[in-house]
Amino acid sequence: MSPAPRLSVASHFASAAAAVPVLALALALAGCGQPTAQQQGAPPPPQVTVANPTSANVTDTDEYVGRFVAIDEVNVRARVSGYLDKIDFVDGQLVKEGDVLFTIDQRPFKIAVDQAQANLAQAKANLDFTKADLERARTLLEDKTSNAISKQAFDQRTQAERTAAAIVQSQEAQVRSAQLDLGFTEVKAPVSGQIGDRRVSVGNYVTGGTGGTPTLLAVIVSTDPIRFEFTIDEASLLRLTRRKGGTDFKGEPVALKLIDDKDFVHKGKLDFLNNVVDRETGTIRGRAIFDNKSGLFRPGMFARIRLQSSDPYQALVVPDVAIGTEQVKKFVYVVGPDNKVSQKFVTLGPLQGDMRVIREGLGPDDKVVVNGLMRVRPGVTVTPQVAGAAPAAGAPGAPAGSSSAASK
Repeated sequence: MSPAPRLSVASHFASAAAAVPVLALALALAGCGQPTAQQQGAPPPPQVTVANPTSANVTDTDEYVGRFVAIDEVNVRARVSGYLDKIDFVDGQLVKEGDVLFTIDQRPFKIAVDQAQANLAQAKANLDFTKADLERARTLLEDKTSNAISKQAFDQRTQAERTAAAIVQSQEAQVRSAQLDLGFTEVKAPVSGQIGDRRVSVGNYVTGGTGGTPTLLAVIVSTDPIRFEFTIDEASLLRLTRRKGGTDFKGEPVALKLIDDKDFVHKGKLDFLNNVVDRETGTIRGRAIFDNKSGLFRPGMFARIRLQSSDPYQALVVPDVAIGTEQVKKFVYVVGPDNKVSQKFVTLGPLQGDMRVIREGLGPDDKVVVNGLMRVRPGVTVTPQVAGAAPAAGAPGAPAGSSSAASK
């Protein structure tokens, strides 16, 4: 076979020169119909929703954390000692004042009552005898013709009659004491409320009386109404006192919110404020009272309470979602006449539903950005749309019909 022919260097250059016009033509054709970056221009200004602050009738409030406490909480203990014979309640049930809860073995106490009554009967019989003996002695003494009894013997019989009368009184007291102990064998509910679990089972010996340590049988707490205790700082106390014009806070309406409530829906009344401010904490103890017929509130339960700290007044409010945070400062974005965004720092007031009270920093004519906050920053030019108005033709979010009409 003959070797393949070799191309010369000159032929290579000639081929490359011929390919240059072809490549230029291809690039020109590819670029037809596609504008450059300069032809495209800058993106349109972002659209945001703006709204003027509105005037609303608001009331300042203060909130505090506290817990419920029972008005009455009683540790049920025995007054007499003995073996527990009977339990007359179910753990956790509602009891009324006077209901029998526990019964201690009554037999020893009934015997003591019988013994005391027998001693009383004996004392009364002895008193009757001494009275009759004294009357006989008085008759003999009054007979001047007879010396059958001396004055000393008469005095002795008088003393015997008085001693017998005192013994009768003592035995009557013993009977009442024995009957009282017998009554104490039935341990009754001292208050109405909800009883906890029994602390002693039937058959155990319980210690009663005032000496030593009486046995704890159960605990009863009242449930309706119920108290709520909390602490107020000095600044809030001053606001409340100035608004009330004095220190009579009893009956002041309050509202309460449980941990699963969305708002302060439970209504009550302020019941008490302590007379001194705690030196260590700078707070004062307060107490409110609430109806609890449903049994929703339980002693020891935490909640938040709200007190009115000002009279109603007019203030500017904006949607709370429009509030931004920069470190510890709060701000809103506002749109100026040239549609440029600027930042205004504001002083906030209380939250009224989903609206936030603005104390300082805004005017009624400011256009506050309430939607599209993620698309703006100070100095950016935007396309503002008033909240509630229809979008402009061709703007993002406008109806399709308006866009097509504009294109025509």
